[in-house]
Amino acid sequence: MSFVCNRLLVANRGEIARRVFATARQMGLSTVAVFADGDRGAPFVSDADQAVHLDGRSAAETYLNVDKILAAAEATGADAIHPGYGFLAENADFARAVIAAGITWIGPHPDAIEIMGDKIRAKQAMQAAGVPLLGSATVPDEVEQDRLAEIGSQVGFPLLVKASAGGGGRGMRLVEHPGELFEAVQGARREALSAFGDGTVYLEAYLAAAHHIEIQVLGDTHGNLVHLFERECSIQRRHQKIIEEAPSPNVSDDLRNKMTEAALAGAKAIGYYSTGTVELLVPDDDLEKFYFLEMNTRLQVEHPVTEEITGVDLVRQQILVAQGHRLEISQDELAVSGHAIEARLYAEDVEAGFLPATGQLRRFDVPADLGVRVDTGVSSGSVVGVEFDPMLAKVTAHGADRAEATRRLALALEQATISGLTTNRDFLVSTVRHQEFVDANTTTAFIDQFSPSGRSQRTPLQLAHLIAALIVTRRARNRGRAPVLGFMSAGFRNSCMPPQRLELDIADETIVATYRSERDGTVAIEFDSPDVPPTRAVLVSLTSNTTTAEVDGISQTWTVVEPERGPGIVPRWEIQGRQARLVAVELSPFPDVSNAEVAGGQLAPMPGAVRSINVAAGDVVAAGDVLVVMEAMKMEHQVVAPSNSRVTEIRCAVGDQVDSGAILVVLDDSEG
Repeated sequence: MSFVCNRLLVANRGEIARRVFATARQMGLSTVAVFADGDRGAPFVSDADQAVHLDGRSAAETYLNVDKILAAAEATGADAIHPGYGFLAENADFARAVIAAGITWIGPHPDAIEIMGDKIRAKQAMQAAGVPLLGSATVPDEVEQDRLAEIGSQVGFPLLVKASAGGGGRGMRLVEHPGELFEAVQGARREALSAFGDGTVYLEAYLAAAHHIEIQVLGDTHGNLVHLFERECSIQRRHQKIIEEAPSPNVSDDLRNKMTEAALAGAKAIGYYSTGTVELLVPDDDLEKFYFLEMNTRLQVEHPVTEEITGVDLVRQQILVAQGHRLEISQDELAVSGHAIEARLYAEDVEAGFLPATGQLRRFDVPADLGVRVDTGVSSGSVVGVEFDPMLAKVTAHGADRAEATRRLALALEQATISGLTTNRDFLVSTVRHQEFVDANTTTAFIDQFSPSGRSQRTPLQLAHLIAALIVTRRARNRGRAPVLGFMSAGFRNSCMPPQRLELDIADETIVATYRSERDGTVAIEFDSPDVPPTRAVLVSLTSNTTTAEVDGISQTWTVVEPERGPGIVPRWEIQGRQARLVAVELSPFPDVSNAEVAGGQLAPMPGAVRSINVAAGDVVAAGDVLVVMEAMKMEHQVVAPSNSRVTEIRCAVGDQVDSGAILVVLDDSEG
């Protein structure tokens, strides 16, 4: 039976909504977006032909609200719904509600979603299909601490606590010792309930160093089922993928055949159609074994790498299959072409443990001439809040081989202009340029084992040139804003004056630059650091976005983003060159008494909501005791006591939305 889709609603937001809209337009479909309060001005909203406001800010009020989404479909006459990924994409009840409303569901059968969405039932189904499994155990809803420790011992430590309805690293905790298990289960349950509406968790054996391999499957309602080879997604932080590539550099032809056969067998066992991904773990010390991890019954975040090596538009296939058509490709027609690698660009502070960052993206631009694919839900001016995932974009490079694809990705990330937010860009570059990554030593332990740098790598000479670009830009812009004598050149003096001084905070290090204008028009710059060489610079041209200057006789161009000014705003200069970049805070020569620290103040490590307060004024706490639990972007973070102390003051309440650095609890360690 065939259905005809004319108007497609995407029940999602950001880059995946834009991705689906792009294919829908190519197929001649009109499109409908739905959006929360905070997404009103987001690019995906204007991409659609029509857009419906879902009143509310949180996911529960908007993108997880089935009634509001179905009402939006009815109001716009949408006859098909694509769920994207996350939110309701793997919600069988939502799929059934869409079908019951007479709307075409772009996805697999609800029964398949239900089976694979429950990770415990999924394991049982895969075991019946002959797919190898890791040891695991269910956790009863009500279980005493001693009994839980018993269950954990049967699985063995280390182990993972995992959300049965989860994904994306949420509702997951690594437990290395029995004494940590009870609190880990409670935390995982809270996070899973918040993210997925289901707090069921289970325990699974943990492989400390493994290769996370995914098999992309694609089927239709006529019984045709193919695989599109594998992806390796082992580079992860907080159990969430950040770099993916296809094909895997660690999979032999023999292992590939075994894994794809197992994936197809598992999918066939549940009558699967549409796109899906069977996720497997391959132990690093035995590359001939593999174990089932989970099956995602939706389009994956990392699907671009598969599209790049196969030339298959997976969204197009989803839409065709949902209309009752046969697959446009057979297994014999599928082949791997070259290599593709994708990096997830996040607004997050790597140095602070990958905590999410918020704020306004002042500039966002990836050079088009490098030929990379950029899937993004943001643009210059976009605001990243605490309500949703902090991913800014996926940058994907394709090359003739792995080395070429990796170089192109690194160059695109290095030369992208990203300002206004703290991001993981430098960490991604450090990772893909790391020799162990180049050598394909890419296990799930990569980040812990090799600790790629989260900071931009610069030579002292590059640092000198970046600061020179800052100085000549700053002087010219200040001169241009001068209320009097604006026609005079920057640095003009009719008498001998001492050098000017600029104090900068660069990666928690203070660097002082002194500079003076010379008679030939150059600016002579010296630094208090003996490692940073003196330099001379002269401004060539200046626009609102770029500065061209001749530095030490070499002409270069930089993007220079000037700080915002005002009370409470940190004056951050952001300078982007072709070979290096710099974020520098301009320090005031006068002390700021408003920023005085409160002794014993325990600060919010990120902007977010206060979910629980575990102490009260007067309590005595021990080092490591949990004081406050915060949540931002569906991720929990515990604020713990740094030492034995007494609680003297609580400065927050459950439900408060607090900024990064806000004082939550005040302690006095002299009374501990």
